[in-house]
Amino acid sequence: MGKRKKRPPAEEDAPPVVYEVQVSDRAMRELKDLPSDEIQRIVDAIDDLAQDPRPPGATKLQGVKNGWRVRKGDYRILYTINDTEKLVLVYRVGHRRAIYKKR
Repeated sequence: MGKRKKRPPAEEDAPPVVYEVQVSDRAMRELKDLPSDEIQRIVDAIDDLAQDPRPPGATKLQGVKNGWRVRKGDYRILYTINDTEKLVLVYRVGHRRAIYKKR
């Protein structure tokens, strides 16, 4: 009888890859200006990006290198992903009506 080859571990057996999440100063100021009932929901969504930086419903942004968007109700979280450094940088947080306008 021949020897059996070992199968590589299934992806579910592999430890999850955790990204570091950083929030820019601008995004932090924008977050503090949101209605108090929305802040916790947005913070939870930002924290979830560490486990899955491309969650279901996330959209790749046009014109922004590695830029992504997550929707939370009427609010948007804009961020970039650096897969080599396992880093998520949140650079904007705000209402959908104003988030894409240049200041």
